[in-house]
Amino acid sequence: MTEPRMIEISPVTRVEGHGKVTIHLDAENRVEEARLHIVEFRGFERFIRGRLMWEVPVIVQRLCGICPVSHHIAAAKAMDMIAGVDQLTPTAEKMRRLMHYGQVMQSHVLHFFHLAAPDLLFGFGAPAEKRNIFEVIREKPELGKRAVLMRKYGQEIIEATAGKKIHGTGAIPGGINANLPLEKRDHFLSTIDEMIAWVQDALKLARDYTLEHAELVAGFGSFPSNYLSLVRESDGALDLYHGNLRALNSSGDEIFDQVPYSRYHEMIVEDVRSWSYMKFPFITALGPDAGWYRVGPLARMNTASFIDTPLANAAHQDLRAVSNGGPNHSTLANHWARMIEVLHCMEKIRDLLNDPDLQGTDLVASGDRREEGIGVIEAPRGNLIHHYRVDENDQVTYCNLIVSTTHNNEGMNRAVKDVAVKHLSGRDQITEGMLNHVEVAIRAYDPCLSCATHALGQMPLKVELFGADGSLVDSRTQSI
Repeated sequence: MTEPRMIEISPVTRVEGHGKVTIHLDAENRVEEARLHIVEFRGFERFIRGRLMWEVPVIVQRLCGICPVSHHIAAAKAMDMIAGVDQLTPTAEKMRRLMHYGQVMQSHVLHFFHLAAPDLLFGFGAPAEKRNIFEVIREKPELGKRAVLMRKYGQEIIEATAGKKIHGTGAIPGGINANLPLEKRDHFLSTIDEMIAWVQDALKLARDYTLEHAELVAGFGSFPSNYLSLVRESDGALDLYHGNLRALNSSGDEIFDQVPYSRYHEMIVEDVRSWSYMKFPFITALGPDAGWYRVGPLARMNTASFIDTPLANAAHQDLRAVSNGGPNHSTLANHWARMIEVLHCMEKIRDLLNDPDLQGTDLVASGDRREEGIGVIEAPRGNLIHHYRVDENDQVTYCNLIVSTTHNNEGMNRAVKDVAVKHLSGRDQITEGMLNHVEVAIRAYDPCLSCATHALGQMPLKVELFGADGSLVDSRTQSI
C-alpha cells in the first residue's frame, strides 16, 4: 500500500489555452477526484468597459486567435440590437452567414485533423512523439494535404468576408462593410465540389471510427446530460447563426424551447468554484446539481429537429439512428457530429455563393438607439453569448460573456473523472499513454480555454515561500 498522492497533467496539450488536470489517488491507487483546472485569466469582461460600442466587435476577437470570427459576429449581433436594428439587409446577413460558415468549417477541420486525428489514427496510448499532425502527414500524405487545403478554403472565406483571416473588421453594428466581388465568388465556386467530396470522405472517417470502436466510444467519458443550443425559430432546424434557445434533458424531452436568446439570463445561471477561473453554468429551473448541460456539435445534433441541407441531414439521421432517435451521450461522438457540421457548412457556402444578394450594395440598416444588446450564435465549440450595456456616450458599461467552453465546464470535469477512474484506478504504474486518455476526453470538446477565462471568478491568489530545504516557510492567500 502506498501513500495517497496527486498526479498532475500540466499543461493539457493540443487544446487552445492553458489548463491542467489534477488526479487524486488514495493509498490503494484508486482515483478519488479528478479536475480540469483553468489556470489563466484574461479579464475581457472588465477591460471592455469604457470602450466605444463601435470598437467592441473588433476588440473582443483578441480573446482568441482560433475563434475570433465567432466573437466578432456575436458582438456585432449585440451591437445591432443597440443600434436599433432587428433585421439586417439581405446582403449583410448573408455575408455574415458566409463568414460564420467559413469559420465553423475551418475551425472544425483544424480540430479534427490537427488535434484529434493523431489519437484516432495511432491510438490513445501511442508514443507521444507519434501523436502529432506531422506524423499524420508523413503516414497519410493525401489526408494531410486535404486537411491543410480544406482549412485554407475556410480561412479564405473569412478573409473575403471579414477583411482578414484573423481579427477582421467585416461585421459592423447594423450590417457589414463590404460585399463579395464576383471574382472572389468565382474563385470559391471553382473548387467547392472538390471540397464537399473531401469533407464527405472525412465524415466517413469520423463515422467509421465511432462505429468500429463502439464499445470504447460508449464508455469513454460518456454519461447522460442535458443539452442546449440555438434552433431555427420556424421549425427547430439546425441554425448556427441565429435562432431561439432549446434545451433537452437526457431523454430528449424539452426543458424549454423557442426561448428568445435575449432572455438567456432567465434560463441559465453561472456558478463559481474555488479551484477554477472558469464558471459553471446551469439551467435555473433545475438547479446546480441537475441543471448542468452540454453544448457543441453533438449537443446540436441532439437538439436540432433536422438539418436543412440534404447531405448533412442524411448524415444527421445516420448519427441519430445509433441512439434510436434519442440523444447521443457519447463524448467521442463529437468528432462524428463535428464533421457533419463541416458538411453542412460547405453546403451552405455553396448555396450562398450562388446567391446574387452577396453582390448587393445595401449593406447597413439603422433604427432607434437602445442601451442594451445581446448577441448569440452557435460557435464551433457551442453556444456563445455576448451581452452588453452602453451609456449615452456609446461607452460600454456592462459586459457578460458566456462562451462554449464555459457551458461545457461541468461536462468536461465529469469526463475527466470518468476516464481517470476507468483507466488509472488501481494501477501500480501510471504511464504517459494512460494520462493521454484523460486528455483525449478533454480534446473531444475542443475546448478554448483562453475564451473561457474572461471573467473574474473566485479562485484565490496564493503565494507560497519555500526554504532551501524544501520546507514551507510562509503562505499568503488573497481573494481576487
